[in-house]
Amino acid sequence: MEVRTRFAPSPTGFMHVGNLRTGLYAYLFAKQHGGTFILRIEDTDQGRYVEGATDAIFRTLKMAGIDYDEGPGKEKEGMIYVQSQRKALYKKYALELVEKGHAYYCFCQDRHVKDGGVGKYDKKCAHLSREEVQAHLDNGDPYVIRMRVPETDGVSEYDDMVYGHIAVAYKDMDDMIMLKSDGMPTYNFANVIDDHSMNITHILRGNEYLSSTPQYNLLYDFFGWQRPQYIHLAPIMRDHEHKLSKRYGDANFEDFVSKGYLPEAIVNYIALLGWSPKGNQEKLSMSDLIEQFSIDGLSQSPSIFDPVKMRWLNKEYITALSPEAFAEAARPFFAKSKAYGKYDEELIFKLLQPRLETLGDIPEMIDFVEEWDGYDLELFVHQKNKTDKDLAKTILTAALPVLENTPWDNDSILGALSELAPTLGVKKGAVLWCVRIAIAGRAVTPGGASEMAVLLGKETSLSRIKGSIVRL
Repeated sequence: MEVRTRFAPSPTGFMHVGNLRTGLYAYLFAKQHGGTFILRIEDTDQGRYVEGATDAIFRTLKMAGIDYDEGPGKEKEGMIYVQSQRKALYKKYALELVEKGHAYYCFCQDRHVKDGGVGKYDKKCAHLSREEVQAHLDNGDPYVIRMRVPETDGVSEYDDMVYGHIAVAYKDMDDMIMLKSDGMPTYNFANVIDDHSMNITHILRGNEYLSSTPQYNLLYDFFGWQRPQYIHLAPIMRDHEHKLSKRYGDANFEDFVSKGYLPEAIVNYIALLGWSPKGNQEKLSMSDLIEQFSIDGLSQSPSIFDPVKMRWLNKEYITALSPEAFAEAARPFFAKSKAYGKYDEELIFKLLQPRLETLGDIPEMIDFVEEWDGYDLELFVHQKNKTDKDLAKTILTAALPVLENTPWDNDSILGALSELAPTLGVKKGAVLWCVRIAIAGRAVTPGGASEMAVLLGKETSLSRIKGSIVRL
């Protein structure tokens, strides 16, 4: 059997990381088994459609490295992969179930009865005679088509590949609407028709569908179709109480890219939210993920999104970039800084790359070179280096003539300041600390005193040391 999986996002906004994870797992499972991965656009809920969201789906998948085999633009044998363009097909199948007695026309307006706190339709129209139904239709009365759940004591059951055996009694099911009054199908009906017509063998989706899947299976049984296998996924949580959700403004894939996360790092991280590889390796390329992904590594428990770990993993990816690749990725973020176009870009990138967690940190880490005026003199007070403002003045006064006569490269500056320390009776760290504070005005910089001096240049560095001595 050829494995065929699908990813069926709705164009209701940008791609949320939880939704993308579902697509990623479906892609990994298909590729691992040499199967086919299909993209389908589920846009039957026109009221929630967001302009541009379909393009965002294609854009996100491309950036994430998830290449679908079939879907919009990659049609196979005339198959249509956009639900709103398959409207006639859904009606055909809905009417087929009506003829078979497994569905019926419903002309009621919000007629429900409460059952255990859940609204369930009271089946009034399920018992209309054929003549009564025809009279309504001839009168042009609006209607929906509902599925007819058997009125017996039976159960609909199946075995999920993650959660095991699931069973729901018929009495707990609702006669769900399959076709709405506007002729569009509900998700609950369309997903079954689509999955069957596209020969989907394995369905990966969120575990919120665990309890509704038995109802979907009734549709498979009514049509006499083979059921697919199910792989339900635990949710990603923002914290122990709240799901990660675009509805509450949680970041989507493109948000993270705009904040300076590398697409490969995002994909790697979300793969680990709910799935554990067998080894201890956490930095995994797409080929690694395809090779190692397994159903037995999926968890039944929710995963909590950890921004700290994601930043750590992103740093691993940034560090591993070639200097050329880093420069290409970093330049748009560097262009937003106050230092852009004023200093040696190559040197800045060399200093920043091993220290960055996200590319979005670049402006904050480098803007200090243009923000020297009025820095806090208390920065000279450092317990470990045993420095204070009086000692800083002494060190800087001695360092100024030394640096004025030193070649302006990293090794020469570092050597000169190191040799100065014993003549002043202080540790090298004290000299380097004071010089760095004097020229950078920051306690944390992407490099030491000599590197900052080279970056700023001789004229600016000496000018700032003189200005610091005056202030002290």
